[in-house]
Amino acid sequence: MKVKIDGVEKNFRSVWFEDGKLFLIDQTKLPHKFEIFVSDDYRKTAEAIKNMIVRGAPAIGAVGAYGMVQVVKNAEENADNLNEFLDLVRKGSEVLKNTRPTAVNLFHAIDEVLQSVIDHNEVNGSYEIALEVANKIVETTVNSAYRIGVFGEKLIKNGYGISTHCNAGWLACVDWGTALAPIYLAHRNGKNIHVYPDETRPRNQGFLTAWELEQEGVPYTLVIDNDTQHFEDGSVDIVIVGADRIARNGDVANKIGTRQRAIVAKEYGIPFYVAAPLETFDLNAKSGKDIAIEERSVDEILYSRGLNREGSIVSVLSGFEKCKTRNLAFDVTPAKYIEGIITEKGIVNPDEKEILSLFE
Repeated sequence: MKVKIDGVEKNFRSVWFEDGKLFLIDQTKLPHKFEIFVSDDYRKTAEAIKNMIVRGAPAIGAVGAYGMVQVVKNAEENADNLNEFLDLVRKGSEVLKNTRPTAVNLFHAIDEVLQSVIDHNEVNGSYEIALEVANKIVETTVNSAYRIGVFGEKLIKNGYGISTHCNAGWLACVDWGTALAPIYLAHRNGKNIHVYPDETRPRNQGFLTAWELEQEGVPYTLVIDNDTQHFEDGSVDIVIVGADRIARNGDVANKIGTRQRAIVAKEYGIPFYVAAPLETFDLNAKSGKDIAIEERSVDEILYSRGLNREGSIVSVLSGFEKCKTRNLAFDVTPAKYIEGIITEKGIVNPDEKEILSLFE
């Protein structure tokens, strides 16, 4: 997608890999500063996932895949034989997996690269195979996002108001996005639309959505998390969100606050859709009860980040240090609140039969 830097438009993906180095748009600096984070080691890549330099299930999956390429490179340089090499590769994969527990794309991508190396069963050529598989995963991610946009765009009528939650745009998906892909295509196809992203505290990913929409020229109004007025007064015609993991019965884990959005939409008769690629489905999870919910540091709630007058990004205490709180990063929206799931294969009902049909 296009980003204006110093008044000049440039095409960017949020994740790319060159000469053993991983390049990420640093999402902890946006929307205040546009900076590129560079990692030449899988341990540094793991920290980038853990510290949310990269966010969004598909993008995290892409970073996990390229992180495995770095794992293989490290193992080649430090192993004396095949068994030692494979042991180092497996240990490196666990470092990457132990970063964030909820977004299943990460685990799918790591396992796919890992299995390709195990199947190769030789040290020589493993790096090239790992890189080939990782590149394929990333291109599939981008193509799936575009296809989600094609199917989802048909749901958006001229004049629609669209509510979304968190960031499920190209920053979160390498390119295009999931929830935002239908919006981008609707806008490019000349439909008159207006988007209502919410803040999505405590990490304020809604500002990333607003920043993306600003770059693309899509009309939007950022609203507070507790806003329901736009649902009530008829401004919102459809809700589209992304997902971090979808159980086989259609329950969806997504950023905390998604369930609240779905319940409000149901109350006012507004269709609530989830946009996600097949890699976000976890068929081993029978329901949302089987999905691990990440709990993050309470500092994300107690401290706020922003620009000071000198132009530096700083953290300030907005609560008080002894304040008792919890910081659950995700919640689960039951299938009964979901109108449909937009995938690269089409739109399905959130039930086990239709979900399983996607994988036949």
